[in-house]
Amino acid sequence: MAEPIGERLGYAFRTPGLLEQALTHRSRGARHNERLEFVGDAVLNMVVAASLYERFPSVDEGDLTRARASLVNKDTLARIARRLELGASLKLGDGELRSGGADRGSILADALEALFGAVFVDGGFEAARRVVTACYGDELAQADPVTLGKDPKTRLQEWLQARRMPVPDYVIVATAGEAHAQAFSVECRIPSLGVVATGEGTSRRGAEQDAATRAFEQVSRPSAGTGT
Repeated sequence: MAEPIGERLGYAFRTPGLLEQALTHRSRGARHNERLEFVGDAVLNMVVAASLYERFPSVDEGDLTRARASLVNKDTLARIARRLELGASLKLGDGELRSGGADRGSILADALEALFGAVFVDGGFEAARRVVTACYGDELAQADPVTLGKDPKTRLQEWLQARRMPVPDYVIVATAGEAHAQAFSVECRIPSLGVVATGEGTSRRGAEQDAATRAFEQVSRPSAGTGT
């Protein structure tokens, strides 16, 4: 299962064992991905910080910091990991498999960081930068530090209130995992616009923020007919 994710990353490992290690959760064995995750976290922060710094020379440090935090948090990482179908390639212990660990946000986020770390160790910073940039796609290319500096729920609420529309409803539609490591699925509903957006997160708040982000993407499109 490791080869497909390597292809989706657009990177060929010179040391395949690093890819295997990045995909191995600690529940599977002693040679797991936590050390690579440690490296990947630093690489990810550097790539995102450098991109924001270069693209927004007039934005101050506070807005850049908030934008980076929004782009590298666990919920964003888990969303990207799901888009890459990373869960299908993970190597988990039997207990984690039975409890739905392959789709648990925290595990997916950590594994994606571990993959970034593995690429860095294998091919250097430039290779890791290309992989991170490709995985993030429009989330990085279209990042707006001023917008990202705001809480997604607040941003959506302000957008709706500026147009004299009711605030959205947030409804938990599913939970998974054990009590200490749950994953939440929440719908953000805006009946007046016919919008229902689903978000995922390792906490109710995180899932609501993810749902608000997805709802804002829908309502703020020019084709939505409500203006931006």
